[in-house]
Amino acid sequence: MADGWFRTGDKASIDPNGCVRITGRVKDLFKTSKGKYVAPAPIEDKLGAYPGIEACVVTGANMSQPVGIALLAPTVACSSAAERQALSAGLEAHLAALNAKLDPHERLDCLTVITTPWTVDNGFITPTFKVRRNRIDEVYGPQLEGWVSAGKPVIFGD
Repeated sequence: MADGWFRTGDKASIDPNGCVRITGRVKDLFKTSKGKYVAPAPIEDKLGAYPGIEACVVTGANMSQPVGIALLAPTVACSSAAERQALSAGLEAHLAALNAKLDPHERLDCLTVITTPWTVDNGFITPTFKVRRNRIDEVYGPQLEGWVSAGKPVIFGD
């Protein structure tokens, strides 16, 4: 703290009024295969703004582009083909709008919708409800390349 700053591991920005806003964690950064670093937290904030998404993660270390993984809220209906098609169309539009605002190396290759709940018991979240990125990568990492190679913007996984 010799320079007046605590070394908390948080990323932050200072607005014109001098207020500090925490924007993510330094250790959450990952590098794509193109050598560009991606800060997932700001992208996740925008991705999670979609009304039907309960939780989401942006991942993709060593991949050409990041990938989004989203858990739907339990109230979202997608059991029939028509409901799933409507949900897919809404998510595709949201993804396209999000990608239009991101730098080229941050744009999500695809968004995969999963149904397995993220709980403390299965290790996907901490007791303080923070997503455990390493657990997400451990479980879904082997499937990422397959999702991307499907060539669809929205994929319904597990």
